[in-house]
Amino acid sequence: MRAQAARLRATLAGLALALLAASQPALASDNVAFTEAKAGTIVVHTKDRQLFLVLEGGRALRYSVGVGRLATQWTGTSVIADMYVLPNWVPPAEVRRDSPNLPAMIAGGAANNPLGAAAMTLAGGSYAIHGTNRPESIGGFVSYGCIRMDNADIVDLYDRVMPGTPVIVMN
Repeated sequence: MRAQAARLRATLAGLALALLAASQPALASDNVAFTEAKAGTIVVHTKDRQLFLVLEGGRALRYSVGVGRLATQWTGTSVIADMYVLPNWVPPAEVRRDSPNLPAMIAGGAANNPLGAAAMTLAGGSYAIHGTNRPESIGGFVSYGCIRMDNADIVDLYDRVMPGTPVIVMN
């Protein structure tokens, strides 16, 4: 029963994501040479504001991303802990300190929800790889440490990975 509900939710969310992403083509058109990690790994280069999904044969899909501001950047390894479609957003304490008028929670799919179409939380911290409600921020140093992707790109990446996928963030 739980599996059926999850499949139905995924199907409905997929339709919603298709509508969200339809206004912009995916930016992950680059299939590039890449040998820094094994296939199935996500590698983020914060300096270059790029995320790579490593493929077989020394190749990777390259996506443009927004990354943490200088004071909030981090490096290290993790894995995808959980994956969500149209996730609710509860602003972390640091964000609430800087923006005290934010609501306690913003519903998934709301125009002001900064997580966009989907989010993949990372184990061992409060960071995620997620979509955005501000596509103009892609390519910048813009977040509190999360990795921000165009909604079409997070939908594409979401379909290619699963919980447990390794993530390496480097400068």
